Amino acid sequence: MIDKLAYIHPDAKIGNNVTIGPWTYIGADVEIGDDCWLSSHVVVKGPTVIGKGNKIFQFASVGEDCQDKKYAGEATRLIMGDNNIIRESVTIHRGTTQDKGETRIGSNNLFMAYVHIAHDCVVGNNVIMSNNASIAGHVHVGDWAILGGLTGVHQFVHIGAHAFTAGYSLILQDVPPFVMASGQPGIPRGLNSEGMKRRGFSKESQMAVRRAYKTLYRKGLTVEEAISALSEESDDEQVKFMIDFVSNSSRGIIR
Repeated sequence: MIDKLAYIHPDAKIGNNVTIGPWTYIGADVEIGDDCWLSSHVVVKGPTVIGKGNKIFQFASVGEDCQDKKYAGEATRLIMGDNNIIRESVTIHRGTTQDKGETRIGSNNLFMAYVHIAHDCVVGNNVIMSNNASIAGHVHVGDWAILGGLTGVHQFVHIGAHAFTAGYSLILQDVPPFVMASGQPGIPRGLNSEGMKRRGFSKESQMAVRRAYKTLYRKGLTVEEAISALSEESDDEQVKFMIDFVSNSSRGIIR
């Protein structure tokens, strides 16, 4: 299952039933879980821990040193979950000591060709990043979010769960959960209603989130006023989720 033309560092730990193609490089301090598949010409450097069932296509670079000029060779990490699909020429960098020292990827994500995930990012589960989408350092992306092709996300921005960005979007501030954004810079364009339906949210929650969006964006309220109004008008769990996100936004939300 490991091609004779692949290079595997003696310190690397390879699980069971792992396929590694020719001219792939697996460096020191790398752990690859069971049932992973790595094509040819893949580079994985450590310290990196990759879970089970991941598929990594040709020319991807996983766990490389970050591009932050402050990085001085510290032993930071990349931690990846299970069943991710990493397509051609994706780049995923390890963390820095200026944050928690690790980049963290969840499970069941799809990163299409040429996606870039920078240092110290935290990506949840079931995320889709379309071709050429790029997130800068320290970005957090919530579960089930979708980033359209060529989306660019500024450093330290948070993308909420179930959010959606259109192709070519430039995201400079936080995108609340369930919100669709597009433009340069990205602004709110409504709710990801189709995503909520596909995820099985109740009609009651969908309506509550719709009313919350109107309070947040269409009543001329400040963010603080909108948070206060939302806290009084709804006890829906998804609305509370939105309130928590907006209340804890350090960069401010898109408006």
